[in-house]
Amino acid sequence: MALTERDRAILDFERSWWSESGPKELAIHDRFELSTNRYYEILGELLDSPEALAHDPLVVRRLRRLRDRRRRERTEGRTAAERTTP
Repeated sequence: MALTERDRAILDFERSWWSESGPKELAIHDRFELSTNRYYEILGELLDSPEALAHDPLVVRRLRRLRDRRRRERTEGRTAAERTTP
């Protein structure tokens, strides 16, 4: 499935959002007219897309690493908490 203009714009935004002034959530709403939750749902789907990887491999790989690390931290945190629960 080919990337849409919005898909490419989201990937481009993720490459450089930090250089903009103001909170990221506000920039997401202003630029894409999406709620933050919906934006991250779309972004999550894009990260699993071979077309997104082909469009911007550095951004997609970086975001995949962050996602995977957060998942590991959540899983390991729960596991550690479960071990300490009587």
